[in-house]
Amino acid sequence: MRSLLFVPGDSERKLAKGSTSGADVVIVDLEDSVAPASKPAARALAHGFIANLQRGLGPKIYVRVNDLSTGLTDEDLAVVVKARPDGIMLPKCNSAADVVQLAAMLRVHEAENGLDDGATEIVGIMTETPFGVLSASTYRVSCPRLAGLTWGAEDLSAAIGAMATREGNGRYTDVFRLARTLTILAASAVEVAAIDTVFVNFRDSEGLRLECAEAARDGFTGKLAIHPDQVPLINEAFTPSGDAIEQAKAIVRAFAEAGNPGVVGLDGQMYDRPHLRRAERLLARAATAGML
Repeated sequence: MRSLLFVPGDSERKLAKGSTSGADVVIVDLEDSVAPASKPAARALAHGFIANLQRGLGPKIYVRVNDLSTGLTDEDLAVVVKARPDGIMLPKCNSAADVVQLAAMLRVHEAENGLDDGATEIVGIMTETPFGVLSASTYRVSCPRLAGLTWGAEDLSAAIGAMATREGNGRYTDVFRLARTLTILAASAVEVAAIDTVFVNFRDSEGLRLECAEAARDGFTGKLAIHPDQVPLINEAFTPSGDAIEQAKAIVRAFAEAGNPGVVGLDGQMYDRPHLRRAERLLARAATAGML
């Protein structure tokens, strides 16, 4: 999952455009982009959109449901699970317990609709509340459905009363850098995708390119998008380069040929087990992107 594009669930035109954007995942949004009065209609439109897609030829389809505190989550699931989405994005995910609760709800809806148990993945947005940030350490044991963790700055800024999320140079302030860092660590702890948050100025291509490069450097494997124009830049940033793939292959091959020791020498440099693990992870990403 390199690029995950949000599309309002109440816009047939934007849903159609999103499905041809080149994004790895299209997130049909039933939460923030849909007004309360429009949610029933958005659920029905989302169901029709997902059910009529030719699956396996385009992006994965996720649905961002309303968070558990609203009392609307089960109503969302009752409609959209029938259409067999690939996954559910859970906003305001306050801890691993919320993932477990959503998983239990999904199990019921899958059974009612003849789906395999566990067929629907989960991505949690884990930093939209102060409690969510402070609960990063609860992600010690991964729920089998959990495919990724991501973070958000805007809801968190509203919750804590922050006047801004970024400094004058565009970098996040300390509170939001902490939320970002804890997301990488929590995702890595349970070995799921670490997904960077949105870059809201969709006309600033250079700003997006820089933020993607920093995210990839720090360990994120993908990024949320709010506009189709952002998708190509995100895909490029999170797709391993040919040189990086060849280097990773060489490291893996060197360890295998040496009988998997603790350290190997390659082209005048020493590589240990962490280097091997990093190479294996890069090759896994390349395989997912269809480069192997």
